[in-house]
Amino acid sequence: MGEPARKIDTIDVRPDFVQADADALNQRFEGVDTSTMLKTLFDERRLGEVAVVSSFGTESAVLLHLVAAVDPTIPVTFVDTLKMFPETLAYRDTLVRQLGIKNSNVVEPDTAVLAEKDSNGLRWSYDPDGCCEIRKVEPLARAKAGLNSWISGRKAFQSVTRNNIPRFELDDGRLKINPLGDWIKEDLEAYFEEHDLPRHPLEAEGYLSVGCAPCTSKVLPGEDPRAGRWRGWDKSECGIHEDVTPLPDADDNGANDPIF
Repeated sequence: MGEPARKIDTIDVRPDFVQADADALNQRFEGVDTSTMLKTLFDERRLGEVAVVSSFGTESAVLLHLVAAVDPTIPVTFVDTLKMFPETLAYRDTLVRQLGIKNSNVVEPDTAVLAEKDSNGLRWSYDPDGCCEIRKVEPLARAKAGLNSWISGRKAFQSVTRNNIPRFELDDGRLKINPLGDWIKEDLEAYFEEHDLPRHPLEAEGYLSVGCAPCTSKVLPGEDPRAGRWRGWDKSECGIHEDVTPLPDADDNGANDPIF
């Protein structure tokens, strides 16, 4: 008898998740409360390596409490751009301690890249897209490299660019989960009160969405919650989240695309 044909070695380069997976999960969990959804996902262990990405901003305590109440060992990643408010760093430590988060991680910009592309630390003042790219997007990309899925705190009501956020979507072959995508401000406020969650120290001063200190300002009455981010620039996202719904009358000439 002849020897059996040798099996050809192959490398599986298929993505962890495809659109059909996101669609199926959106359908499966439609109308299911957020806590039950998270518990089911964690219990089934179908997410692979998963982490929460948190800015520790004014609304972050809700998602972190929901996750920690189900499984406090789920990793929580914070991108420290080295331009954060001191109040945000203190708030992060408070939430990690009070919520019992067991696996809190911090990722920072690459020092060599900063030395080459932002040596004076002022890139935010003339190229906010480029600043976000090297201080936030690239560090988070490194942090996500070993993940199969990740959990975001985005909510549809925050601005016009975040309309129609699904609970599950794709991000470079990873599953991106938005547990609070359909929550409204009243839902968050009720959750804060019900669970007596600590507030971000800057919220009472009028900072309704807190990012890097140089690019965050107070929100005026009647403005949307993210109006204080990159005020004066044609920019509404840092680049971690792509705009789900384009701004009205927005052009597509690429003038504000990241330069790297």
